[in-house]
Amino acid sequence: MTTWRLEPQPERQTLGRFLDDVARRFGERPAIRSPEREVSFMGLRDEARRLARGLVGAGVGKGTRVGLYRANGPDWAVAAFAVSLAGGVLVPVNTFAKDEERDHILRHGDVAVLLMQRGLLGRDFGDELCASHPEIARGEPGGRLRVPALPQLRRIFLTGGAGPGALEPFEALLALGQDVPDALLDAIDDEVTPSDDAMIIYTSGTTSLPKGVLHLQRAPIIQSFRFAELMGLTPDDRLFTAFPFFWTAGICMSLGASLAAGSLLLTDEVFDPGAALARVEAEGATVVHAWPHQEKEMAEHPDAASRNLSSARKVEFTSPLAALVGLEKDEYSTYASYGSSETFTINSALPASTPAEERRATHGRPLPGMIVRIVDPETGVALAPGESGEIAVKGRTFMRGYYKVDPESAVDENGFFRTQDAGSIDEAGYLHWTGRLSNLIKTGGANVSPLEIESRALEFPGLHVSAAVGVPHPTLGEAVVLCAVPAAGHDLDADALRTFLKAKLSAYKVPRVVLVFAEADIEYTGNQKLQVAPLREKAGERLAADGTEIAGHVYGNAS
Repeated sequence: MTTWRLEPQPERQTLGRFLDDVARRFGERPAIRSPEREVSFMGLRDEARRLARGLVGAGVGKGTRVGLYRANGPDWAVAAFAVSLAGGVLVPVNTFAKDEERDHILRHGDVAVLLMQRGLLGRDFGDELCASHPEIARGEPGGRLRVPALPQLRRIFLTGGAGPGALEPFEALLALGQDVPDALLDAIDDEVTPSDDAMIIYTSGTTSLPKGVLHLQRAPIIQSFRFAELMGLTPDDRLFTAFPFFWTAGICMSLGASLAAGSLLLTDEVFDPGAALARVEAEGATVVHAWPHQEKEMAEHPDAASRNLSSARKVEFTSPLAALVGLEKDEYSTYASYGSSETFTINSALPASTPAEERRATHGRPLPGMIVRIVDPETGVALAPGESGEIAVKGRTFMRGYYKVDPESAVDENGFFRTQDAGSIDEAGYLHWTGRLSNLIKTGGANVSPLEIESRALEFPGLHVSAAVGVPHPTLGEAVVLCAVPAAGHDLDADALRTFLKAKLSAYKVPRVVLVFAEADIEYTGNQKLQVAPLREKAGERLAADGTEIAGHVYGNAS
């Protein structure tokens, strides 16, 4: 049986103490390197403390919600740790979000101070905020921001260029900390406990807008050390990641795990397959973290064959990259695991070096402090080993709850979180995940709410009703397909509808294909909702009949 050894003592399970511990252990070794700059472990600590003093000077106190709206890199890590050192609660903002989703995170998350970069991928985040909220452009700096649509927001600090109105330069934030002594910062950090709130992670669920998952300080720390051990990371590893830091996998599997192990983390603000290949080669990356569709893009890039990627040994054997890096045996995989945003990723797992025949057959054993049981989806009664039902979990890395939702609504009468995933636990205690009971679509590593897509589609003229479904895809997991029914007397242009949705939704939520169905081709439930299961099957049949290609996969192609 696996023994998990690396987890720190309970009193050290806060972000501030974690940073202090790794800085003392690894000193001036490089910790995070982007194409623009590098920061050491001790440098990360020093920069985080300097920024934390600025946050205290700006009025951040225990429990203050601080938004972080920037891409992967050393500056993201500095800011995240600084918020905790100042006693605040981190609210990462999805850099792919459109205006409505961004505003939902800022408003629902009660963000009082926003740390953001000026722009990314041709977008100007500052201009977008000002366009959505003219009060920002007309506002005054210094905490006097008044925006009814974002009622808690008082200050915005900007890197990458000055902004109008209330958009203050980042240098002004650092200057606010000049009179904040180290002794005060230490005293503030001393009052942050492992059971205090640490961050609110926004992830799409069964509602149209992202849910706020409120996590304790201990959750990311426990999971960072567990991932470091699961992956067998050492100070000699160089981990390249494309996982975004605004979701739990990027936070603990990439950022936290590399820091816990003393590895070097290689980041970039955006994913580009050619640039990723070049970084892996140039940096001698030993570990690669990317979603399956990103790995496929890398493997199929024109530069792939000419790159020397032999340094990358910790790569999934089933990945399209496996052949490029020269893997000949299945000796490493993190796929023997199961988790969710609500448990800050994994709650069951096997070490990546576990023999392949064992890894391929299960989704691991429950981790220490985690309880996993299988229950009847209707009654909630616990089922016997080997019986299939709904996976239910609780334990040490489980969320405090969904933010602004009654806590009892997230768990059953026994305190278990009902995942809406199907599975079983065998006699030996191994978990077997078999699929989802809900209609949530998981595509390219992200959760997509069908309701959000369907709500936006209803704004399109001539549409009667639609259903977003996930169709199995070899690299994406599921491809998002919208099944649309035109209103009586209307013709529906599928391409025009998809173009319309591109302007309304984050890129990964936009349907890959829009299929138009006649009213006679669909079935309804008793309360006049589209029956999703038969529609998903019909969508698959249509894609196969038409030989539709989605992200390199041709449906209906037996080969």
